[in-house]
Amino acid sequence: MRRKNLLAAAAVAAGLALSLGACGASGTAGTANASSEAAAASEESGTGDASQDASSGEASLDETEEGGEPAEGTRVIVDHTGKEIEIPEEINRIVISSILPLPSVYCLFEGSAEKLVGMHPSSMAAAENSMLPKVMPDILDVNTDFLAGNELNIEELLNLDPDVVFYSADNTDEYEKLAAAGIPAIGFSTSNWDYDCVTTFENWVTLLGQVLNQEDKAAGIAEYGHQVYEEVQETLNAAGEIEKPKVLILFNYANGVIKTSGSNFFGQYWIDSTGGVNVAADLSGTPEINMEQIYEWNPDIIYITNFSPYQPEDLYNNAIEGHDWSTVKAVQDQKVYKFPLGMYRWFPPASDTPLVLKWLAQKNQPELFADIDMEAEVRSYYQQFYNVELTDDDIYQIFHPASEASGLSK
Repeated sequence: MRRKNLLAAAAVAAGLALSLGACGASGTAGTANASSEAAAASEESGTGDASQDASSGEASLDETEEGGEPAEGTRVIVDHTGKEIEIPEEINRIVISSILPLPSVYCLFEGSAEKLVGMHPSSMAAAENSMLPKVMPDILDVNTDFLAGNELNIEELLNLDPDVVFYSADNTDEYEKLAAAGIPAIGFSTSNWDYDCVTTFENWVTLLGQVLNQEDKAAGIAEYGHQVYEEVQETLNAAGEIEKPKVLILFNYANGVIKTSGSNFFGQYWIDSTGGVNVAADLSGTPEINMEQIYEWNPDIIYITNFSPYQPEDLYNNAIEGHDWSTVKAVQDQKVYKFPLGMYRWFPPASDTPLVLKWLAQKNQPELFADIDMEAEVRSYYQQFYNVELTDDDIYQIFHPASEASGLSK
């Protein structure tokens, strides 16, 4: 079934590849179509449109023509868009495109990167500067040539001969291209669970289990994440009325453009869950903001994600051309923090998510969470869930991630 579809798709691949630039430029809202890897990061926000596609009746294979009965050697699963997707019974070649954290989640689930033949360049930038190669060194050999920025090259993708492609469920434009090429495409959602990072990770792992017909090799992470969340909430609730810092997240800051994390995005979950107030809560998704708005908010704490190349020192030293950070309270108080990077960037859902809750709680409410030793927590977590004994250099790298991990230059 897959081979038949791929051969048929090869006839139209060249023409389809030529049209991708125009299609990308006119994609629907909720799909990031810019050529930079930073724009790809915005796709992790989603728009909630995936649920609307669930009733569209589309199918990525021949199942509609065959009356819904899967062909011999295939089976049907339901992805996060609600679509029924016919996939090969045996999956040996996987490509992960626009769902950027998923390669690390998949590798830890599978216990290997052997079957992963393609992934997004931004995922690779994170992997090259993460702990993932320490566990899965072959992750660095995975192909990224089928994407240039966010431009999907179907011909290059077909050359990888994928059994299945995992993509961001909110990226309807990409799904249509994959379906047209006859490639089984399975959508993983970032927005179905109100950007709750633990629950989103949990549902990713559940879908991986259904697709791969196996159990998670790193089982227990989601359960532990729920436990940590409850522990943090208990501490915050027990403290009663507390002063909460005003928090700004610099989600995507590069080339003179500042994008924050408003409501309906992961940053709102992180800040609400750990005793802070999101200064951008009245905005939605990942809106572009300017310095005048930041001066008005005057945040107490600033977090910089690893989708941005900037470091706290760039703000402290006022080293970013055209942006004067010297009067902002968080900069004056030296409370600008770079999100760590372990198995993946500590901002979207990922296998290190339980650690992010502890780290942010300690930063936002240091008196309430003074007993947390983050270095010890990370060492213990990596030993328990990844069977990895971290060195002092590893710990330093996790808490001081390189600017190159963003895939962008300053």
